[in-house]
Amino acid sequence: MSITLYGIPNCDTVKKARTWLTEQGIAYDFHDFKKAGVSRELLQAWLHTLDRDDLLNRRGTTWRALPQERRDAVVDDASAIALMMEAPSLIKRPVLDKDGAMHVGFSADQYLQIFAR
Repeated sequence: MSITLYGIPNCDTVKKARTWLTEQGIAYDFHDFKKAGVSRELLQAWLHTLDRDDLLNRRGTTWRALPQERRDAVVDDASAIALMMEAPSLIKRPVLDKDGAMHVGFSADQYLQIFAR
């Protein structure tokens, strides 16, 4: 089983996901957006299976701090990718890659279902 958790270590939701995985004894690799960045290729791959609206965090403070013109300019995957590369905190967190299956966000119930498979 190959598991990578993508996120920012100080994000509360990422902390909860990491704690849950550790408590379940599930080994995983952690990819820190802030330190390791996020590539265009990775975001493109995610958008092959995830909806742009599920991946782009439009509720956070980073989004709200953007000028309206920047928000309005997100009209397709390419413009969303450019913005997420510029500001990785705009990516909803955490992103979980379990054997190539992508999942966004965390709840204990969601992870129980994912790892029951």
